Amino acid sequence: MTGGTAQCRDWVRQAMGKIEADFNRSSDTHLIKLDLPVCHGVQLYLKDESTHPSGSLKHRLARSLFLYGLSNGWITKGTTIIESSSGSTAISEAYFARLLGLPFIAVVPRTTAPEKLAKIEFYGGKCHLVDGPKIYEESERLARELNGHYMDQFTFAERATDWRGNNNIADSIFSQMQHEPHAIPRWIVVGAGTGGTSATIGRYLRYHTACGASSQLCVVDPENSVFAPFHETRDRTLTSDRGSRIEGIGRPRVEPSFIPDVVDRMIRVPDAASFAAAHLLEDLLGRKCGPSTGTNLVGVFQLMSDMRAAGEEGSIVSLICDPGERYLDSCYSADWLKAQGLDVAGWRSRLDVFLKSGEWAE
Repeated sequence: MTGGTAQCRDWVRQAMGKIEADFNRSSDTHLIKLDLPVCHGVQLYLKDESTHPSGSLKHRLARSLFLYGLSNGWITKGTTIIESSSGSTAISEAYFARLLGLPFIAVVPRTTAPEKLAKIEFYGGKCHLVDGPKIYEESERLARELNGHYMDQFTFAERATDWRGNNNIADSIFSQMQHEPHAIPRWIVVGAGTGGTSATIGRYLRYHTACGASSQLCVVDPENSVFAPFHETRDRTLTSDRGSRIEGIGRPRVEPSFIPDVVDRMIRVPDAASFAAAHLLEDLLGRKCGPSTGTNLVGVFQLMSDMRAAGEEGSIVSLICDPGERYLDSCYSADWLKAQGLDVAGWRSRLDVFLKSGEWAE
């Protein structure tokens, strides 16, 4: 072993130690029980991923991607990290890049919320703004020119996390549900951006047969996303000429990390419904959550209604993906919502009807 190689291995070992120490300092995220009396016998739980140090569900993915890159020898001392992201993954990766003393460049769509760009820069990252469809090729170009490492969350998300357990999000959910009346959830509801979270949970349910026998995975999909039609057709050539307005979920192309065969049901959610549900959740929780959490809630309500109609009891678990303060200029801006032509008020009325009747009106 050469001196340089020994030094490289030593740096990687120290980097792994820093990430592990950060993990030990960050206790698991809370599982919040949200009581909705209208659906008797169906309990709703929200796993609050916004409490991670970098503020979102993507903290788990970023940690896994860094460990994966370090283990594969792709990341060493001084490596410039490049990522294509709509914001939250880039924020979390900027956090870990700063932890390891590595330069970080986020290739983000021009439409990314200003609050997210500011957070990337807060952690020492640089923002490289491009038109949405160009984020992939521009990330690859920068990695070549800078001799850096393109993290490529959209390819590696489904393989960077150990889906069998090891305190991944599925393992955490089932551990925290142990003492609840319906310890094994009937449904787990998530969105898909890379597809990494749905792949991890879906595989976990199949690997752990005790929970997989009665738990199913539902993925909610916003407008302008091809995941739902791909789930129906398995046509990987599907594309959309517009990007998702629900940052963090929905994609205009079929991403490699989205695994349709582990998804039991997909629900398409109109964007106006997602924003309305985020506003409703603020009333229920007393704090703002991002619009992708609203998308989750719309899917949850439909499943709760179905269970109620079938006389079925059980539990549903979903996620609070990130804080709403990142979306003050979009989700929580009346002017922005009006400019988008979204009937948020109409959807809020429909959601209020559900809270009174327990019935979902299509």
